[in-house]
Amino acid sequence: KAACYQGAYTQVKACVRQIRPTLPVDPVVRFETPPGHQAQVDFAEFLLPWGKRYALVVVLGYSRLLWLRFYERQTMAVLMRGLEEAFSFFGGVAHELLFDQMKAVIIDDQREIGGRVLENAEFMRFAAHWNFRIRACRAYRAKTKGKVERPIGYVRSNFFYGRTFLNDADLNAQARQWMERTANPRVHRTTLEVPNVRFERDERALLRPLAAHPYRT
Repeated sequence: KAACYQGAYTQVKACVRQIRPTLPVDPVVRFETPPGHQAQVDFAEFLLPWGKRYALVVVLGYSRLLWLRFYERQTMAVLMRGLEEAFSFFGGVAHELLFDQMKAVIIDDQREIGGRVLENAEFMRFAAHWNFRIRACRAYRAKTKGKVERPIGYVRSNFFYGRTFLNDADLNAQARQWMERTANPRVHRTTLEVPNVRFERDERALLRPLAAHPYRT
């Protein structure tokens, strides 16, 4: 619609079926977490005319409420600043945050040989300040973080592709509008509920309270 297309949605689906490859069946069994318990976090790379940008996506595991913002880099400082924005958006903090093997969070993971996860000390202080537990996916098992991996695909197909952006400010303004008008008011295909509704009804009250002030390094 933004590109002035006035045809039927059925025509779009028929066209997409012809050009999009069939996805393999996902063998991973989905697991659900109780309200307020977990949020999943990941970066995704996007290419724009003026360079690469990194989308930080945070999804609450129970309600599937989604937060999204684009950044120029994916450093630990950016991650911490972005998470603080996400916490403010949710109005609270999940009891644990699940990450992949991003170096800003996980320095080493020796669980495959009977060892343990070594977290970044600075990020551990950040987690203590905001009162959440760090959880890490095992190496090469990103599907254990499916509640945020699938939304990244959703961001690409439903938000990013087919749009034009003027600059970083316009990119993030459109992302915020898409979150508020499309992503969070939709009926989620797994829960069969609207994330906004599920969040307000069951999850908001069970998030941990926000810290009194931002984390200071």
